[in-house]
Amino acid sequence: MRQRVDHLACSVSATTRAPRPGEADGREYRFLSEEEFEGAVRERRFLEWVHYSGHRYGTLRDDVEARLAAGDDVVLEIELQGARALRGALPEAVSVFIAPPSLAELATRLEGRGTESPAAIARRLHIAEQEVAAADEFDHIVVNDDAERAAAEVADIIKARRKDSEWTDHASTNSSRTQAGRATPS
Repeated sequence: MRQRVDHLACSVSATTRAPRPGEADGREYRFLSEEEFEGAVRERRFLEWVHYSGHRYGTLRDDVEARLAAGDDVVLEIELQGARALRGALPEAVSVFIAPPSLAELATRLEGRGTESPAAIARRLHIAEQEVAAADEFDHIVVNDDAERAAAEVADIIKARRKDSEWTDHASTNSSRTQAGRATPS
């Protein structure tokens, strides 16, 4: 059972990496050349951008601002450096860390995709260790042990945020962590 969240928009990140089989420009990512990406950086068109695992990724400011102006909530799938940069650009944003059940499970998932070399997987796992260690920087932590349950938990966070404008205050008493490390309304 999928939970629906009205007025929810997912922003499509830009990247310099090549599309994987089955990926389409504008659906999974906006695939940009290094030159196009660099031009957008110079023009300050990104809310945040980073180098990650040998490529550049970023969130285009115009996309997010247009969706927010339309009254939509916007979900960004970004990594730790990007989340830190975004906090500076949009301090009112609610941050949710999607954690793997374990690093071993993450390794199994990456290997199972069959899209990256062992060296690329090792780099990603090294980055993941650092990101998991910084999970407490986020307003909420959702463990992705079951995709449907995790998605429902994120939907609940969004719904609660709409009901309580103080939800984004990381230091507020409006949220607490359960024993499993997930944030819940109190």
